[in-house]
Amino acid sequence: MPLDRDTPLAETRDRQTAPRTRRRGDTLEQAILDAAWEELAAVGSAELTVAAVAARAGTSKAVLYRRWPTRTDLLAAAISRRVVDLTGPPPDTGSLRGDVIAVLTAMNQRAHAAQAVPDIGGDLAVHLRRQAHADGADQTGIVLDRAAGRGEIDLDALPARLARLPVDLLHAELSLRHSPAPDDLIVEIVDDLFLPLAFLRASPPASHAPPAPHAPHAPRSDLR
Repeated sequence: MPLDRDTPLAETRDRQTAPRTRRRGDTLEQAILDAAWEELAAVGSAELTVAAVAARAGTSKAVLYRRWPTRTDLLAAAISRRVVDLTGPPPDTGSLRGDVIAVLTAMNQRAHAAQAVPDIGGDLAVHLRRQAHADGADQTGIVLDRAAGRGEIDLDALPARLARLPVDLLHAELSLRHSPAPDDLIVEIVDDLFLPLAFLRASPPASHAPPAPHAPHAPRSDLR
């Protein structure tokens, strides 16, 4: 009998049930995400139910729904723990070029984190691409602040639409393909499209020297 998305664990035969214990905060959240990952590996995204994850974690569906409003949110969060993280500071390579390539590479990997998981309908893939795009835009803001601090660009002269260009282009590319973008495409976006335009519009004066160390600019909020 096919599983309904809310089929109780008692009606299935190969699910594991964890004993219910009192856990709170991060401890409970991590236990749920571990259970979701284990359930995902056991049955795939098409058959995974919130009820089964709750039972495996030894908690209730209500607890899961308070943290993750939809099944897709829960799956994406579980996958996020096992793949490249886009929520922390991006790598500092010492140059605008290197930093943007690093952000796009992480975004590329993040968008296809679930490629080995059956995703009938593609809802999870779409969710991950959108999440990677938003996180990539946030990280690009940090990268541009660093570049301004090093004297590579004049941030005030960089239009917001141009600042978003690398992540927007990669997001569009990922939306058209069912596999990660090749590395040479990422380099092409940075070297042939973004950097020439960015330096054309926002190059500091030739006499500009890198400023002394100071507090970083506030991250740009208009990149999304």
